[in-house]
Amino acid sequence: MAVIGLAGWFGGLPAARAQRAYDRYITAIIRDDVSTVIELQLRGLDVNTPDPDLNPPLVLALQRDALKVARHLVTQWDLNVEATNPVGENALMIAALRGHLDIVRALLQRGAQVNRPGWTPLHYAATGKSDAALAITRLLLEHHAYIDAESPNGSTPLMMAALYGRAEVVDLLLNEGADATLRNQQGLDALEFARRSGRDHVVRRIAAALRASRPPGTW
Repeated sequence: MAVIGLAGWFGGLPAARAQRAYDRYITAIIRDDVSTVIELQLRGLDVNTPDPDLNPPLVLALQRDALKVARHLVTQWDLNVEATNPVGENALMIAALRGHLDIVRALLQRGAQVNRPGWTPLHYAATGKSDAALAITRLLLEHHAYIDAESPNGSTPLMMAALYGRAEVVDLLLNEGADATLRNQQGLDALEFARRSGRDHVVRRIAAALRASRPPGTW
């Protein structure tokens, strides 16, 4: 981020001092140095100051697994929980993907939006491979996440779980009513995603759901 405008993020400091403070701040996030982040806050840091690539601080902390900083930032009253990076990812999405259940809970308590156009936190939770993926997926559904949300290319959370996620997440989505018959813009359904994953047990689960969804034959 250019020096111009940094003073606004740092309580009106002169440009040179603002640049030094900014560099310390970004380094502190990356190194999970929460004490320096707090020190800079006390000196007037705007907690929403993005990094040079325009990643919001909480998103950056989660991407770097700087969890002490992340757990501090999520408690700050003036944090913009909906801030996104240049590709449209917010903190709830990254926390869901990486399996940080406590941070997902904290963000939901802060009013983070579960449903949004395009990729959603549920897509990210369904994609996750962590031990917390099932609990996070269930928590998002309890907070009224739309189970058949469509990504920009029409892919659903079930499709993402079938290709990348855990088998128990596939089961949960199916049990909660995810539509296995939907196809994305490439004409692929969840069964095809499962086949591409090479996981026979997931293929069997989705194939069984598809069979169960068909009406019984008639004479």
